[in-house]
Amino acid sequence: MRKIVRAFAPATVANVSCGFDVLGLALEGIGDIIELSLQEKKEITISEIVNGGKISLDPQKNSCSAVIKDILKELSIEIGINIRIIKGYRSGSGLGSSAASSAAAAVAINEMLNLNYDKTNLVKFAMEGERIACGTPHADNVAAAIFGGISLVKEENPLEIVKLPVPDELHISILFPDIKLETSFSRKVLSKKIELKTASKQWGNLASFVSGLYQSDYELISRSMKDEIAEEKRAKLIPAYYQMKNAALKNGALGLGISGSGPTVFALVKGEEEAYNVKKAMEEAFHSSKLNFESFISKIRLNGAEVINSSNEDYYEIYQYKKQVEYCKL
Repeated sequence: MRKIVRAFAPATVANVSCGFDVLGLALEGIGDIIELSLQEKKEITISEIVNGGKISLDPQKNSCSAVIKDILKELSIEIGINIRIIKGYRSGSGLGSSAASSAAAAVAINEMLNLNYDKTNLVKFAMEGERIACGTPHADNVAAAIFGGISLVKEENPLEIVKLPVPDELHISILFPDIKLETSFSRKVLSKKIELKTASKQWGNLASFVSGLYQSDYELISRSMKDEIAEEKRAKLIPAYYQMKNAALKNGALGLGISGSGPTVFALVKGEEEAYNVKKAMEEAFHSSKLNFESFISKIRLNGAEVINSSNEDYYEIYQYKKQVEYCKL
């Protein structure tokens, strides 16, 4: 049993247009760090949340403590653990903020107690953090955060995750508007029933998207990036959404969609230079909203959440923020 463990988990893009609640991908250079330390008092506490905004320090309301409690309860272990959370980006971003923290917490406690849980089991526990954060224990973000790359949630009960191939030239252009959308609210705007014809289109798009990944067929990936389920409803919540989409497509994007529940918008692009061009086009289109925003480009992070080993405390304070400055330009 280790006295102190730190773990990092990446931000994620969920749904990826055609895969509502089943597709997710991990981003480079942005994420959360969780530090766990043993304490004599046999309870779970949270001592600090760096850049946490209004995230609760109450262990009953925090996604990280929920994950750790769930694991300890399953194993009938009673120990005291203090949690320190270093947020790499704002909650309510649509980039899997609660998922990154939940995933890092699962990986950290697995390492601290030498539990040897596999990644699928870690996703299962991290889903409890998602339930606390947004009321629904969905796996798309946490699966991508833990497995890395592009992941497909084949089934949640029993949980089965399929890691998909990542074409070498695939890049992502991201624009994060300075507004906040809660996942619970974004889910409420969706229709509770979907026509069979609409569902069939979505299944076809998802299947062809996966096929495009395996073949590195960028044109097929592009033709498959259609959201028949959520885009029309959620686009109304994001200023200048269709202006950004049109601009991105005109400048070479394979497709543009809403990351998770929003408000972040992402575009898949073939090539790094092309990704910068698409990002610039998205920025210019969004200027009409007169809102602040952040934007960056990223490759897909092939590795998921991982334990961090370093004795330099400053590393934990600035790790992901330095990374963000490299990518994010206001």
